[in-house]
Amino acid sequence: MFLSSPERHDLAACRELLRNGSRTFHMASMVLPWRIRAPASAIYAFCRVADDAIDLCEGGRRRVEALERLEMRLDRIYAGKPLNTPIDRAVARTVQVFEMPRALPAALIEGLRWDAEERRYDDLSGVHDYAARVAGSVGAMMAVLMGVRDPSALARAADLGVGMQLSNIARDVGEDARAGRIYLPLSWLREAGIDPEAFLANPRFTPELGEVVQRLLEVAEGHYARGAAGIRRLPADCRYAIRLAGLLYAEIGHVVAQRGGDSVASRAVVPGRRKLALAMKALGRAPATFAKAPALPETRYLVEAAAIEPESGFDPAEGRIAWVVDLFTRLELRETGQNLGRIDLAR
Repeated sequence: MFLSSPERHDLAACRELLRNGSRTFHMASMVLPWRIRAPASAIYAFCRVADDAIDLCEGGRRRVEALERLEMRLDRIYAGKPLNTPIDRAVARTVQVFEMPRALPAALIEGLRWDAEERRYDDLSGVHDYAARVAGSVGAMMAVLMGVRDPSALARAADLGVGMQLSNIARDVGEDARAGRIYLPLSWLREAGIDPEAFLANPRFTPELGEVVQRLLEVAEGHYARGAAGIRRLPADCRYAIRLAGLLYAEIGHVVAQRGGDSVASRAVVPGRRKLALAMKALGRAPATFAKAPALPETRYLVEAAAIEPESGFDPAEGRIAWVVDLFTRLELRETGQNLGRIDLAR
């Protein structure tokens, strides 16, 4: 399957967006095989712009309008009539080629709607519901891109996404509070003697808050362990990148934990030297424990949606996605300045 020049530019635009706006994903994606990196870049770029569309809106009505526009964009993508933007065109091609269940990106938009509504979550299950939508869905989408439709493997992919989101929540407690948002379980705060409204009015770190954050990080570690167990079910040339992504996100939580759970005074950052050490650690084998564990109740619907076999029965290693190999091999050659010889970039 040959690509036109505009199609190549669409996917290149997705990569450029992620290079500047999603550093952790960009780092991990660099070691994905070409056939996965390309469509993953399209999916992640859509997730990035969707998230920004809500975060950058001020006022309830503007957020509602932004959500309506996102839903319209998704409708058009699945109708094969995407908006005339590089990301929408690239995503439309990706969901068609990989037969991506619509329920997965729709779950992400639902989670963003909850953000716009400024929902709060009374217990851990509520936080899991939210994390399943904004991150578990992304884990499931990545698995689909890799051709994984086995329910237990999909459950582990969703686990990994949920763990990553819990790390993000723990890292951003202060930043979220200053924006009037709170994602920690409200019942946990009250058990620690913290009034959620008082905390939002005057965000400050206390040992009691640190204990709540540490408690959430312990839950996240369980999800990382479950998620790591599914890595063996992925294609061999994809395992390193996913293990690295999990280690990088988990390290965010480790930095917060080293501060006693204080993510109010400043935002946790993983130093570059530590990232390099994690890149070496990712070469190790993933554990098998939890490989057959059932999906979280909150992610089960994602697993069930993604586990449905595609109608075409395509093999992701076969020719239907040769277009991404061809495309990004050419782009890589162009970026590194290698001699393209007789390769026809216009075809």
